Amino acid sequence: MEISTSLNIVTIKGNIKSVSNFQEIKNCVDDLIRHQSSITIIISDSLSITSSIIGYFNKLILKDKINLSMEVGNEQLFELLDDLSLISVFKAKRR
Repeated sequence: MEISTSLNIVTIKGNIKSVSNFQEIKNCVDDLIRHQSSITIIISDSLSITSSIIGYFNKLILKDKINLSMEVGNEQLFELLDDLSLISVFKAKRR
């Protein structure tokens, strides 16, 4: 997995599958939200995301009041978000 940031955009390439991936994403987003209250997460090609990431993003939105949106490149991941009723919560759209 590779992660990069630009302004208020976090781009994630590769599969998200491990605890270390979660920690890397969390650290990157935590740094970004110190200066931004609105962020976009671009998940280019991962097939899935871990439950810890889903919980973390929910916390950002519901507790920390961060305006988070998501762009998803993989159809399978988009369908997973839809099955979990997270499309509207994450303001997810296909990329």
